[in-house]
Amino acid sequence: MTAVVAPAEPGVYELTDDEYFGPALASTTLSSTGVRELLACPAKFRYRQQHVQPDTRAFDVGHAAHQLVLGAGPELVRIEADKWLSNAVKAEVAAVRERGAVPLRPSDWDTVHAMAAAVQEHRLAPRLFVQGAPERTLIWRDETTGVPCRAKVDYLGDDGIVDYKTTDSASPESLRKSVYNFGYYIQAAFYLRGFRRLDATGQRRAPYFVFVAQEKDPPYLVTVFQLTDEALAYGDRKCAEALEKYRDCVAADVWPGYSTGIEDIALPAWVRTEEW
Repeated sequence: MTAVVAPAEPGVYELTDDEYFGPALASTTLSSTGVRELLACPAKFRYRQQHVQPDTRAFDVGHAAHQLVLGAGPELVRIEADKWLSNAVKAEVAAVRERGAVPLRPSDWDTVHAMAAAVQEHRLAPRLFVQGAPERTLIWRDETTGVPCRAKVDYLGDDGIVDYKTTDSASPESLRKSVYNFGYYIQAAFYLRGFRRLDATGQRRAPYFVFVAQEKDPPYLVTVFQLTDEALAYGDRKCAEALEKYRDCVAADVWPGYSTGIEDIALPAWVRTEEW
């Protein structure tokens, strides 16, 4: 396998997943996922940074829909068999994968195309994927801490960023929980930091970050949303905290775990101990 060389200079790059998730970048730059891991436990973050594993993520329906909606990524190939058990079908699937394409069962093929069609039928969503470029990587150095950073943007527009996500529920209430549980507020704030840092003109003072969320079951409903200024400001503070923590951990070469003493662990607050 050819060694992957990380971009040396800040800028916007068109990188493959192997290049973006490979050790050359993953071990030398901080991503939004890394920000979240670092805030939770520096020791775990450092271990994963130093032991980068090959990208073995399954190319599921969500990833296939992502490819169709954004118009970037490997070719999708329909395999005319629901079960890939016979030697002939296994050979066909292997040949498709060998050339870098993605095999899909008929049901999955129909699903991802229906999802892409539903996005195109949405009143607003299709207009977000114009006048820009899909799957672009931002590389920058944080101005305050000097930490090198990276972000892989779903769709990079002239004035902002669009992020496409598949989900079980695109209802506003469910999305509100997902934004917090999966740290989307940190992702958005971190990506916007990179966008602003690479804006050579200095004219775009308020770039947008818009999410396009789509359900994976019929009728494949779509919700377009953005975070409030308060949510982005909180995410930005968490990014700043993580960047400072990363800088200090690197300088001291100390990556704390959870605790070095004896912790007093109580029962959860919802347990009614007075009944015992």
